Amino acid sequence: MDEDALLAGNASYYRAFAARDLPAMEAIWAEEGVSCVHPGWPALIGRTPVIASYRDIFRNPTQDAVAARDEKVLIEGVDGRVFCIEEVGGGLLLATNWFRSVEGKWRLLHHQASPLAVAPTAPSRGPKPSFH
Repeated sequence: MDEDALLAGNASYYRAFAARDLPAMEAIWAEEGVSCVHPGWPALIGRTPVIASYRDIFRNPTQDAVAARDEKVLIEGVDGRVFCIEEVGGGLLLATNWFRSVEGKWRLLHHQASPLAVAPTAPSRGPKPSFH
């Protein structure tokens, strides 16, 4: 499983979230070994409570849209992680989405998002200033 496939799996998660599509969200998550930590929530362990949390989030009419950017990928064996910035209601969260290759498909094992204290800065495109 390559980086492009992992990024596609991660994008599927955010599309399902944006569309409030519970069946699509359910299809992304693995069947076993699942956990999730939403910002300000206790740890959810097991597929049933994790899926129930998304059902509740999707039913919330005031839930802000979530968009991901600045993805960074780490693949080790059958496990792949995507670290990204989530933009939610004008705030930024740092998210980790941990996937496992199951029968040739990236399935989500763990999602965790927490507030980002300082927004990452874009790399400078001009010459570096000299201090000498």
